[in-house]
Amino acid sequence: QVQLVESGGGLVQPGGSLRLSCAASGSIFSLNGMGWYRQAPGKERELVAYITSVGTTSYLDSVKGRFTIARDNAKNTVYLQMNSLKPEDAAVYYCYLLNAGRSSWGRGTQVTVSS
Repeated sequence: QVQLVESGGGLVQPGGSLRLSCAASGSIFSLNGMGWYRQAPGKERELVAYITSVGTTSYLDSVKGRFTIARDNAKNTVYLQMNSLKPEDAAVYYCYLLNAGRSSWGRGTQVTVSS
């Protein structure tokens, strides 16, 4: 069984920054992918950023150049640095782990972007 615990959400003004963290515990295999999804009210969940076990990254077009995903394999932790936040980035952000062919999700952390 795998557990994902997110932290770092909160309220930030437009143009501000936040850093999300997600720690995975349990039976974690070394070859896995981790990422972040988000879901705003009334919208579908979308993949924001993804990073493979060897560090290959991919991003949603609307966050490219503003968000950076990184991971610490020794700690089974993934980070999402979010800069130049916009109101449209507001959502619940969910940590995601693809581990041995199985998907796991965190409970989510709220990001609010408002002045």
